[in-house]
Amino acid sequence: MISKVMNSKVARVFVIMAVVCGLSMLALAQVASAASTPDSPSAAAAAAAKATGTKVGTINIEQAIFASNEGRRDAEALMKKFEPKQNELKVSADEIDSLQKQLSAQQDKLNDESREKLVKQIETKKKSFDRATQDAQEDYQNQQGEIGNKVLTKMAPLIVKYASDNGYGMILDTSQQWPRGPVIWYGPAVDITQPVVEAYNAQSGVPAPPAGSTAPKPMAKPATKPAAPSTPPKK
Repeated sequence: MISKVMNSKVARVFVIMAVVCGLSMLALAQVASAASTPDSPSAAAAAAAKATGTKVGTINIEQAIFASNEGRRDAEALMKKFEPKQNELKVSADEIDSLQKQLSAQQDKLNDESREKLVKQIETKKKSFDRATQDAQEDYQNQQGEIGNKVLTKMAPLIVKYASDNGYGMILDTSQQWPRGPVIWYGPAVDITQPVVEAYNAQSGVPAPPAGSTAPKPMAKPATKPAAPSTPPKK
């Protein structure tokens, strides 16, 4: 059981996630605001200044970023970069599992000193594994956040222009489901995610991924930490 939990945890750490922190409509608003300053002659700034639309639309910012050719390319490169660390953590998880099985099989045969020594060894390795997993996850998410923010910085003015050109007066982010996000319900007719992705791909010039490749999937939260083995009561 501990092997399945740990290996599942290792796998989840390195599955491509849609960035949860930092890729919000707040970031979009900041970029759009910067694009709208009087000193900026960009088309996005002009569109924002002239915005008179009344329609309300939605966009999944996280999906748009990592469904774009550029976002997918950079996210896949990050995955490959972290493959050695993923393999390293799997080796550690397998080692802990082996010791756990040894403890279970020899519980009744070990004297108190040997049993406590083995339990302590497992606990020490598990703590080290948990620290290494957390550090790797934080490093991975930080680098993924950098990718997301880089794409968002270039995508935000395009979103503003698209919304203005198509009569939208407000765009809401649906990256987080209600109640974590602001939108309770919406229909596909008001969602502009796909057309924005297509427009951004045309603007970026980054080629589409090879045929057959799949878009990055959201990263699940880490599994609950497996409980450390306890020393059975002395008879």
